[in-house]
Amino acid sequence: MARDRAQVTTSSPPSASETVASFDRLHPEIRRWIWEQKWEELRDVQDRTIGAVLGGDGDVLVSAATAAGKTEAAFLPVLTAVANREEPGLSVLYVSPLKALINDQFGRLDQLCERLEVDVVRWHGDAPQSAKDRARRNPRGVALITPESIEALFVRRPAEARKLLGALDFIVIDELHAFLKGPRGLHLSSLLRRIDALSKKRARRIGLSATIGDPMVAAAWLAPERPESVVMVESSGGAPELLLQVRGYLERPEVDDPDDMEADEGEAEPIALDRIADHMFATLRGANNLVFGGSRRRVEAVADRLRRRCEAAGVPNEFFPHHGSLAKGLREELEARLKKGDLPTTGVATTTLELGIDIGSVKSVAQVGAPRSLASLRQRLGRSGRRKGAAAVLRIYVRELVVTADSDPLERLRVDVAMSVAAVRLLLARFVEPPTTDPAVATVVLHQVLSIIAERGGARAPDLYAAVCGAGPLSSFGKADFVELLRSMASPEAKLLEQSPDGTIMLGEKGEQLTTGRDFYAIFPSDEEWRLVAGGRTLGTIPIANAVGVGSLVAFAGQRWRVTAVDDRSNVLEVEIHRSAKVPKFDGKANEPLHDRLLAEMFEVYRSGDVPAFLDPAAKAMLTEGREAFDEHGLAETRFVASGRDVHVLLWRGTEFCTVFSIALQSAGLEVEVNDLGITVANATVEEVRAVVANLAGMPPIPAGDLAEFVENLRAAKYDEFVPEALLRRFWARDRAHLPSEILAVAQALARD
Repeated sequence: MARDRAQVTTSSPPSASETVASFDRLHPEIRRWIWEQKWEELRDVQDRTIGAVLGGDGDVLVSAATAAGKTEAAFLPVLTAVANREEPGLSVLYVSPLKALINDQFGRLDQLCERLEVDVVRWHGDAPQSAKDRARRNPRGVALITPESIEALFVRRPAEARKLLGALDFIVIDELHAFLKGPRGLHLSSLLRRIDALSKKRARRIGLSATIGDPMVAAAWLAPERPESVVMVESSGGAPELLLQVRGYLERPEVDDPDDMEADEGEAEPIALDRIADHMFATLRGANNLVFGGSRRRVEAVADRLRRRCEAAGVPNEFFPHHGSLAKGLREELEARLKKGDLPTTGVATTTLELGIDIGSVKSVAQVGAPRSLASLRQRLGRSGRRKGAAAVLRIYVRELVVTADSDPLERLRVDVAMSVAAVRLLLARFVEPPTTDPAVATVVLHQVLSIIAERGGARAPDLYAAVCGAGPLSSFGKADFVELLRSMASPEAKLLEQSPDGTIMLGEKGEQLTTGRDFYAIFPSDEEWRLVAGGRTLGTIPIANAVGVGSLVAFAGQRWRVTAVDDRSNVLEVEIHRSAKVPKFDGKANEPLHDRLLAEMFEVYRSGDVPAFLDPAAKAMLTEGREAFDEHGLAETRFVASGRDVHVLLWRGTEFCTVFSIALQSAGLEVEVNDLGITVANATVEEVRAVVANLAGMPPIPAGDLAEFVENLRAAKYDEFVPEALLRRFWARDRAHLPSEILAVAQALARD
């Protein structure tokens, strides 16, 4: 495997005197605990965070590599600060996106907190009720909690919420990058404002992350009213050497299903995934590893192949799937096995093992398919190379179709290989995508309006607006927008709200129903799932997109299962193990959106002549073929490529821009779809597309509001069904207001092509 240095030092290491000074600031019991752990020294991030927390009174953003000791960096000084506190109420709130991470951190903190006589409690739906009851009676110390459990406290037990959360000294937010985008981040931001409103003194916030793309954006999220005051502790010291390889595999063009569960059964010629499984079986067996498969279906296909290879070799299986539809017990068995480390174990996962739950040090990380997100790639790679002196090992398995005379030009470009090379370049350059504007703003505002009214029993419109939209990412929701939303929520059709004669807004009939349901606490939507039961034991749940009946087959938990009974009322499938048969599709390919920077880097990969040493011979040949196709079509100068009755327009821009550009062409009457390099226009010639683009280039920019009229799938977030369509269209247009001028510039450049 090729060797590259991933370490980039952004700060000088602390001197011996600085380390001693930080150590001496800690509580005596914490110092004894450190001695007992036989630490030789404080890590760079720990030394600097101790100074930031104990030497100041502002918020702190801690950005350091996975396994750099961020949890201890935050809690050693935080526990020092609160150890002797006598004031009632919780002193520290630790917020995590995952229950499993909370359980893991509890195990790391419990012993230390006991020595300090500081209570620590897990607070989520699966945590012991007795410990939460004790905390309710005598709230003190540290609570480890999810955003959804904070929401439940506000809605179901508002008096307890004030008692528990009204005098916090610190709020520690782990995996902060997971909250910088998406509805859960908007939700948590609102919840933190509501916590601030309970107390006379705002709690200090400490954000922890290994993959912050733009520290200023993270600081603005952490302290929206004074981001310049956030103390930033950024350390990349100790990043391990990186060993990486991109491996190429050719797929026969006649293969309909590249993730077929039974392709290597009997006399069938192996497909690419079979040969990938052969390599994984030969190289990963005997150690702890992680394999990221993308979709659940691919995870199941890879895990199934590896299990069968263990059976054929007469050795114990050490390859196990991990995804969100698996039963909690099956996921925890794999997590515990990885963490314990006494048996060689490889977890094959979707994205569920990306975040910081401690599963110990794995020898290597593998990924099937080109990396589409640098943030995800960095997070995954951080799982490897944790032991002192050990390198981080990354393998990327790429499948490309065999080229024939009928192959599409995009297939000849070997896009996945070029994308992998570009991603590795950006990984070494330490690029991480910045967060984007989230389309769930309206849904989260609606949700928080209902929640606050449920908490208070009623509220006036100005108070609601100040509480929800006063600062932070929800402040983009204007007062006029808010009034329009409230009117829609109070309509006879919605029945979410009603107003008393004195102007107090209260819950309506439907609002009461929503806020009393258990699924109200989570802001992200949940798909309808079917529960799989075998011999009376629940295996987990899966979404079923196609019809099933007795005799149908499903792939799950590394096995193939035959359906023996269907209970439509309860959404239950009774199943039995079935070792070979055609299985229905589990889910589609998971395509993460691509960033502009990745596409720009891909363009440079095609134009350059270097052949990276981390490519295996097959991948090197593919890259050479892709560059030859790039030159053959003159793609350094032209952006138009004919393919039968289709025309590809290679924009070399990210998914967001290409989507809006496609809408602009659709508004001109063309049939357009987005691809990874740009757009494809169907049933057209190059001349026809050029003419439409030239016409677009000669017009003023099309307003984003006009483009919004051509968008059909705006209702994507959980409560968008209650949001006026006109409001959703305006927000779509506002978020993309900068793009019409860019579209015009690109169209003008294409017209000169």
